[in-house]
Amino acid sequence: MHVETLITNARVYNTYTNRFREAVIAIDKGLFVAIGSKEELASIRSNAVIDAKGKQLIPGLIDIHLHIESSMVTPETFSYALLQNGVTTIVPEPHEMANVFGVEGVKAMIRASEFCTVDMKYAIPSSVPATSMETTGGEIGINEIDELMKTEEIQCLGEIMNYVDVIKKPDSKTNQVLNHFRSTYPNVPIEGHVPKLTGLDLDQILYSGIGSDHTHQTVEGLHARIEAGMFVEIQEKSMTPEVLRYLIENDVREHFCFITDDVMTDSLFQHGHLNVLATIALDAGMPFEDVIYACTATPAKRMKMDDRGAIAVGKIADFTIIETDNTFTFSSVYKNGVLVYDKKNVIAQKVSPNQFPSHFYSSIKLPRLTKEDFKIQTDRANGMHICRVMNVADGSTFTKESTKELPVNNGELHWERSGCRLIATFERHGQSGGRAHGLIAGDVLQRGAIATTYSHDNHNLLVVGANSTDMVHAANKVIEAQGGYCVVEDGEVKALLKLPVGGILSEAPLEEVGLEVKQLVAAMRQLGYKHYNPIMSMSTLSLPVSPALKITDFGLIDVNKGEVVDLFIDL
Repeated sequence: MHVETLITNARVYNTYTNRFREAVIAIDKGLFVAIGSKEELASIRSNAVIDAKGKQLIPGLIDIHLHIESSMVTPETFSYALLQNGVTTIVPEPHEMANVFGVEGVKAMIRASEFCTVDMKYAIPSSVPATSMETTGGEIGINEIDELMKTEEIQCLGEIMNYVDVIKKPDSKTNQVLNHFRSTYPNVPIEGHVPKLTGLDLDQILYSGIGSDHTHQTVEGLHARIEAGMFVEIQEKSMTPEVLRYLIENDVREHFCFITDDVMTDSLFQHGHLNVLATIALDAGMPFEDVIYACTATPAKRMKMDDRGAIAVGKIADFTIIETDNTFTFSSVYKNGVLVYDKKNVIAQKVSPNQFPSHFYSSIKLPRLTKEDFKIQTDRANGMHICRVMNVADGSTFTKESTKELPVNNGELHWERSGCRLIATFERHGQSGGRAHGLIAGDVLQRGAIATTYSHDNHNLLVVGANSTDMVHAANKVIEAQGGYCVVEDGEVKALLKLPVGGILSEAPLEEVGLEVKQLVAAMRQLGYKHYNPIMSMSTLSLPVSPALKITDFGLIDVNKGEVVDLFIDL
């Protein structure tokens, strides 16, 4: 036998025995073709021999639930970052771009991924818009799903977000999509988003065809899901000591994997990707082999990717060489048997401009705003009125609802001295022109203003502020930039991140965007925003499927009830 490459002197992770063994690996045409002892493979000749020098080899890491747009960079830049962190396959769901441009946005992301080194196996966004209580720039329905299934290589149906409709509204669009997909494509996985559901509600979700959940887990919820036969995708915010202890102490390794979901650019640039979660699990006491399994084997099985997830004959030759034993630091990464990352010789990123259609760079269809746009006008009588308040708490992207009594005078609600801040959103896709105002408190900014078009999932213009002057300035800076994030205090721009691609992505290199996001986070915290991830906290204030009180251009949304509610409460 003659092959392209031989890897010698390696300690190879075996997925099927869940342990390491000394072995020689033969690679040809991008596949593993033989694995055995030095004596067993002695007759094989090769074009190249790579001496692993006794180091550990593991399969390339696989992340089956994430959104590239959360990192605010293009697939090309994202691929560059992933390889440095040992990730060779991902299943991205571009529902952010789909919310801006519909099926055209999905196809544009797929086209932009075709020349990337990392394999990007796309999920179809199933919930665009996530609910019927917001305005987006595009929509994905049954016709669009069928079109994508016919024209693209699709790995799964992305997360079904509107779990309320699945349970309570049999004839809803969400259930129509589920029924059609399950009957038309019975062998394709369906991903889920089912926070806190247990019991009969969880059974209804499973019966609808949804087979996984990736939301914030408790031990009780995790156990209920595994016991019911649901696959659980563990993201970082679920990696509490209690949850990790449950995963370590119980024989559940076939029922979960680790996923990133959303990674901010500064974190991606400074810390890493899926390997960060792997290290957290390792530090919590999970055996190294079990962590590898949860980052390679189970995600591949869940997505029915039988050609990867293990260093085994016939599989794609995606693997990493561990720099230091029993860690997730990598000296080199191989894709299809070819070296694509070498820690000793890191190649600078090359950036390709204008990767998207020209109109993707002019998607913010809003005029300049004025102070009038930030007044809460009402026909309520003069006097004190009870209002709903959205409360932000560090540690979660969920909010809670409280109430506050505020004065109305001459048709305007006066909030400035109440201890609350103003939150406002403006439809920016050129569709309805809708807008809404609300009150916000808690671990949010205490002064200045923040504006962004990176607001899940509708990506309308979202503004939070302590005074209308700074709110106007921040909002107009974002409009002028055709999308982005802006922090203003006392009329001065403290940070501006431009996101000109659909108002949500930058084509700049990873290092540049990473530093800008780091500055943005620092500026948000200087305004008093107290949160472990202030960008994600701010951006999900408009996400009407994430409990409990959120805001869209339709108004305030009671997420658990699945309905629009008034700012004022009538007793």
